[in-house]
Amino acid sequence: MTQVADGPERSAPVSSPGSSVTLRLGPHVVSPPVVLAPMAGITNAGYRQLCREQGAGLYVCEMITSRGIVERIPKTFDMLRFDPGEAVRSVQLYGVDAQVMAKAAVILCEEFGVGHIDLNFGCPVPKVTRRGGGGVLPWKRDRLAAILTATVRAAEPYGVPVTMKTRLGIDDKHLTFLDAGRIAEEAGCAAIALHARTVQQAYAGEAAWEAIGQLVQHVSIPVLGNGDIWEAADALAMMEQTGCAGVVIGRGCLGRPWLFRDLAAAFAGEPAPPLPTLGEVAAMVRRHAVLLADLDGEKYGLTDLRKHMAWYFKGFPVGGDLRRSLAMVSSLAELDAALAQLPTDVPFPAHELGSPRGRQGTPRAKVILPQGWLDSQVAGDDDLSEAESDVSGG
Repeated sequence: MTQVADGPERSAPVSSPGSSVTLRLGPHVVSPPVVLAPMAGITNAGYRQLCREQGAGLYVCEMITSRGIVERIPKTFDMLRFDPGEAVRSVQLYGVDAQVMAKAAVILCEEFGVGHIDLNFGCPVPKVTRRGGGGVLPWKRDRLAAILTATVRAAEPYGVPVTMKTRLGIDDKHLTFLDAGRIAEEAGCAAIALHARTVQQAYAGEAAWEAIGQLVQHVSIPVLGNGDIWEAADALAMMEQTGCAGVVIGRGCLGRPWLFRDLAAAFAGEPAPPLPTLGEVAAMVRRHAVLLADLDGEKYGLTDLRKHMAWYFKGFPVGGDLRRSLAMVSSLAELDAALAQLPTDVPFPAHELGSPRGRQGTPRAKVILPQGWLDSQVAGDDDLSEAESDVSGG
């Protein structure tokens, strides 16, 4: 468990802050102050639309690499798809070179009409950290400052706000979040999001919400909290306990896109909507399938849907054979046949409320770093370009 200065203990669900709570990012007002975290292979245009249909907020595209944009790699460009209902096109950009990031930002603004750029400095994947990228890059303060400053300046003429996401640090002994917040503020970032875990923790253990509160006190720009928001009440509790300006929702919405509906109600001070029955979950799965089929064609879209099935039906009494059928669908007709076998009136499994979803695991024994990485907090002219391939979020 990451150790930071003493902070408030977690408590039971708190009262709603009311419908007046908003988050301002440059020209954009995000109300309620809820952001869908970009998740590799998850937050494509279809899933973003599904979540947005549940409640307002900011919904971020899957993370893309700056070199993929600048080099105009078709696979990267293919990820930059948006549906007509996305009033603000939001993209998370990853990179390690200031000038490449700046060029990518210009392309996103000019050619794709992107209205918000988030920069990722939270990836804990070993193949990235061993090359100095992702969540370990903020250790090199000069490189972080150069990237943030160049990207903010590149996006500024287009009126596009730039934000950043980071972690607490490399491990308990090498925390970077307070310096990262200061650097982000000085660079002109519109906000900073903090996943309150270290790179060493990855997705294990409990998020250190008290660190979010520390960052709020340390900077004047908005701070967004991320980590262990499984229910709407968790978001309210985080904001009350830390003073953060908004929340970032990641694994908590896997198989539960209606979490955004619950969040909208909670921030508006309205009663919590009833939990969905198995039949209502099946209808959500069907809607998700249609959106993915519209995006990529029926065969590919339904294949992409397969990984969501375990999340959607987690805790429900769905037999093994039927679960396997759902996990193997390749057409809408096959999906309809499988969903028709589900009893519609089974209540939502209450024991699943508040339970983690998605990646968890255990903390790493150590973070894999480049040779001598911790010897200095200055990167200088180090070539980190190899850290920009095949990364995922943080």
